[in-house]
Amino acid sequence: MFTESRAQDFVAVVLGVYTALSPIWVDHSDRAMWTLIVLGVLIALTGLAQMARPAMSGMDYAMGVLGVLLFIAPWVMNYSSFNGASWTSWIVGVLTVVVAVAALPQVTARMHTAH
Repeated sequence: MFTESRAQDFVAVVLGVYTALSPIWVDHSDRAMWTLIVLGVLIALTGLAQMARPAMSGMDYAMGVLGVLLFIAPWVMNYSSFNGASWTSWIVGVLTVVVAVAALPQVTARMHTAH
């Protein structure tokens, strides 16, 4: 899906930064704000780690898990009544999982060539 340039890592950084900064422009509670900031920073850091060290294949799996956590966060952290924060979590969560899954063929190819 993506080329060997690892464009998905750049997309993950953008998604993470957008999520971390989203409390500036969306309605939120304190719990939603900190959830968006923390998960956004972690998503951005996984993208940056993959850019710096593409051989760290575990970061793509971590990115997928973070995307799932972001998607379920409005219900788990009880901020589903805040539409802006909830929709940000749902949309960016799904996009993060899609980006992580798109990277998996490259991860498995790297794992097979390493053996």
